[in-house]
Amino acid sequence: MDELGNIKTFIDVVECGSFSAAARRKDTTVSSVARQVKALEDELGVRLLNRTTRSNSLTEPGANFYERARTVVTELRSAKQEASSFQTTVKGLLRVCLRISASRVILPALPAFLERHPDLVLDVMLSDERLDLVAHKIDVGVWLGHLEDSRIVARRLTPSKRVICASPAYLAKRGVPSTPQEITQHNCIIYQGSIYQDLWRFTKGDEQIDVTVHGNLRTNTSPVLVAAVLSGMGLAVLQEFTVRSALADGTLKQILPEYEVSPTDVDTGVYAVYPNARGMTRKTRVFIDFLVDLFRRP
Repeated sequence: MDELGNIKTFIDVVECGSFSAAARRKDTTVSSVARQVKALEDELGVRLLNRTTRSNSLTEPGANFYERARTVVTELRSAKQEASSFQTTVKGLLRVCLRISASRVILPALPAFLERHPDLVLDVMLSDERLDLVAHKIDVGVWLGHLEDSRIVARRLTPSKRVICASPAYLAKRGVPSTPQEITQHNCIIYQGSIYQDLWRFTKGDEQIDVTVHGNLRTNTSPVLVAAVLSGMGLAVLQEFTVRSALADGTLKQILPEYEVSPTDVDTGVYAVYPNARGMTRKTRVFIDFLVDLFRRP
């Protein structure tokens, strides 16, 4: 039984003034309208309408039910319209969790993004841990590396391109390495992690050179790595997008640019991820498109 449909038909009869007028509004037959109202009355166990050959009038319980039912149906219609609007407009709360290294690129661009979408509110968390998106109610995450979880949808933002950098002051003092082997003569700032090692692999065509590095600073966070390099402490392998502006304005210099370099064999590309089960709302789609465009910029 279509309980809600019967209620809506009853409301139409009251507002139109007759079964025939309600049937015309609903583009159906008078007998169908009469059956729906009769089914509603049978379910409630009371007569809602007094019927005559010329008109219909509400009984006392019918009048009370009409007022309450009309309010409920109006609220339901508004709720449906509001829910549907999230697929056509960018508004509401969007919870995002960013990889700390990626936040260096994303955070400065957020003011302009929010200016374009004034009805959107961002709740931003920073973490290098892959948090459970559903458990933490995260709409979009920015993660590093390949994903095994089939419940997560991923879109790659940038491949795992890394560069060796140093400050001009450090290079003026210690010299510029001209070969991978000369890296061993320098103080290297080392990133620590389960998939990282004290070995930097250099690749150029078919040539591959593994260099074991040493230094007086180790860290498991990208901001410390970047800050140490900027302060002139030594050389470091960094994700290219984290130092793109510093390389462009000369604050940092790239070392051995003819080589590809990596401190790990594992995929460390940057991905935008969201929970598969939730689908993708418009605000999620717009934010991911913003990330794709941001990481695509030179």
